[in-house]
Amino acid sequence: MSSKFKVAGWVALGAVAGALTTMQLQANARSSLSPLPLEEMQQLAAVFGLVKAEYVEAVDEKKLINDAIGGMVAGLDPHSQFFDKKTFKEFREGTSGKFVGVGIEIGMEDGLVKIVSPIEGSPAFRAGLKSGDLISRIDDTAVRGLSIDQAVKKMRGDPATKVSLTIYRKAENRSFPVTITREEIKVQSVRAKVVEPGYAWLRISQFQDRTVDDFAKKLEEIYKQEPNLKGLVLDLRNDPGGLLDASIAVSAAFLPRDVEVVSTNGQIAESKFSYKASPEDYRRRGNDDPIKRLPAALKNVPLVVLVNEGSASASEIVAGALQDHKRATIMGAQTFGKGSVQTVRQLGPETALKITTARYYTPAGRAIQAKGITPDVMLDETAEGNVFAALRMREADLEKHLANGPEDNEARQKAREEARVKLEAEMAKRNEPPKPLPEFGSAEDFPLVQALNKLKGQPVIASKAPLEQKAEAKTTSTP
Repeated sequence: MSSKFKVAGWVALGAVAGALTTMQLQANARSSLSPLPLEEMQQLAAVFGLVKAEYVEAVDEKKLINDAIGGMVAGLDPHSQFFDKKTFKEFREGTSGKFVGVGIEIGMEDGLVKIVSPIEGSPAFRAGLKSGDLISRIDDTAVRGLSIDQAVKKMRGDPATKVSLTIYRKAENRSFPVTITREEIKVQSVRAKVVEPGYAWLRISQFQDRTVDDFAKKLEEIYKQEPNLKGLVLDLRNDPGGLLDASIAVSAAFLPRDVEVVSTNGQIAESKFSYKASPEDYRRRGNDDPIKRLPAALKNVPLVVLVNEGSASASEIVAGALQDHKRATIMGAQTFGKGSVQTVRQLGPETALKITTARYYTPAGRAIQAKGITPDVMLDETAEGNVFAALRMREADLEKHLANGPEDNEARQKAREEARVKLEAEMAKRNEPPKPLPEFGSAEDFPLVQALNKLKGQPVIASKAPLEQKAEAKTTSTP
């Protein structure tokens, strides 16, 4: 594999994560439909008939129709999508925080699947798998050459079925097989710890159904350890987003009651709305409000929010709200720039349509679609500078993305190409790939160290990289 494709592979996961972010609005009304274009509908029927009658081999009619629907929706923008039975199931698993599998958080290293962390209590945890273990085979399939998504699909399956993994443990320089029985896994989207006396770190990896409950529990645990908390780092790096109500609840935990968190604007009446930091706008029907249990001191604790190019959608809502209300210092890199809202309309028991229905705006009226949130303090990935940052794709790089004023994509493409050439030259010189970035929350996490320095009033090593274009203000016209 050429070094160019290796570099592309290292950054692909973050780009996909940002691109596939969704938020849900609970809206049921339909806008009035104009008459269907008769001539074009006749052409569609004619093409369907010709393919059915004359294609080289028989084609399933349902597949033809589903492909036609999928193509129609895919032509709109990168985030609208038709869900068939399989993809709808995967989507619901992603937002529910539940799936059937072995229970590991993974990455890639040297072409193999690297176990970042086994989920506590999962089959993988009980089988003794450890952080840093490498998976070289999944059943009879060699992992090298698979994408991370392909590896994930092979490890997932039906409850009570078995999967065999070949593990290489570097610390012991040995390989061994492990057979694991799959079961339902509940993903922990929130991690937290007291990093030193008086200061804590809380990371949200995705905004899911369980995120608000987990967020509140972790903060309660922090305050039990540190009743006089001096500072908190809210880490939203590589958080692709998720559910709108969860992002509003997290914002409300730090903001005064009833201030605006985010507003939306689109074609239908239900898409024109202002969401406030109040239980009415984030609490689900019949559920308790875990945010009200949090200590009152949380409203005033010094706060830094860490973001990067992989922070998208719901995580940008939180960062934008806290920045506009001057509640937190935003540190890191320009965010992904996904400022559109997707509504999920169920079409049948096992199919649905995810369609873009609105743009969202920060409390100051900034439309960050294809722009992102500009941090108050720009940070590099490491003390030596950025490794992969310039290579990562963002919303503005996606084909058919919704525009937000003038764009200079040529400049971004030129900067990415220059960064790729530089990285490949360094790889050739050293005859080895660059070291993987330190794990978020570790002692070697350079941006986290700078965030803690900011909270403690100590010097911060800011990036010398140029700022991206700032988000543009909301206009009065309807998108």
